Amino acid sequence: MSVTHRPRIDLHTHSRASDGTDSPHGVLAAAAGAGLDVVALTDHDTTAGWAEAAGAVGPTGVALVRGTEISTRVTTEGGSISVHLLSYLHDPDDAVLRAECERTRDDRLTRARRMTDRLAEDFPVTWDDVVAQTGDGATVGRPHLADALVAAGVVASRDEAFATVLHPGAPYYVPHYAPDTDVAVRAVLGAGGVPVMAHPGAGARGRTVSEGTIAALAGAGLAGLEVDHRDHDADTRDRLRGLADELGLLVTGSSDYHGTGKLNRIGEHTTAPEVLARIEERGRLDVIRP
Repeated sequence: MSVTHRPRIDLHTHSRASDGTDSPHGVLAAAAGAGLDVVALTDHDTTAGWAEAAGAVGPTGVALVRGTEISTRVTTEGGSISVHLLSYLHDPDDAVLRAECERTRDDRLTRARRMTDRLAEDFPVTWDDVVAQTGDGATVGRPHLADALVAAGVVASRDEAFATVLHPGAPYYVPHYAPDTDVAVRAVLGAGGVPVMAHPGAGARGRTVSEGTIAALAGAGLAGLEVDHRDHDADTRDRLRGLADELGLLVTGSSDYHGTGKLNRIGEHTTAPEVLARIEERGRLDVIRP
């Protein structure tokens, strides 16, 4: 009896266009090496890697979902909560969404310089060291500061840097601009994209939004939740899967691959092909296939 191949799909990866260590072509090559059929490139607040990734579809045989991971925040009585919103298959030239991403990238740059100045008071790290760790045209972020700290011998890894000197509770931390999550959801929809909340239950990263907030965002047009992610334990996945079912949201699974920048392995969690089909039905762009 023949067995029909079920496509393997990873909808969350990063390249050097933001804070990954692989080129966009390298992400697709890594996906091919892991036996994936489809991969989404979702660099932070940028589409800069899309063209190179699209050119790698033919050589690697891996289909490409064009996306972006948008930095947003939800404001609560206890303060703001960072929320990452994955946008799939949107128009990269949409004026509203593009302006929000550009504002965030610009403020990330200012914030990175301010954090570097604070770090330099106590550690042997300079702005030139941070720039040396950042790819051409990349969105500067805390991972590049972490890499500079690793190169200087201050910490052993990005994970250690994020858990200590770059943690939001550390004196060196500086917040950056990010649009309200509901505003970003509407901007994604206006650009013809499909908005999915990334790792909504990743409590180790900081405070997470409530189920009530997720329900309100679903009412504003949120399309799905990234449920299968290494930062979610089994109980969290069960809870989020039940919530998605209750709210009529799509359920995705992804690696959040950053190359050697994180332990996450490309393809370690995947999305059902039926879910990708629904995302493509809703998106303005098509999946680029070999």
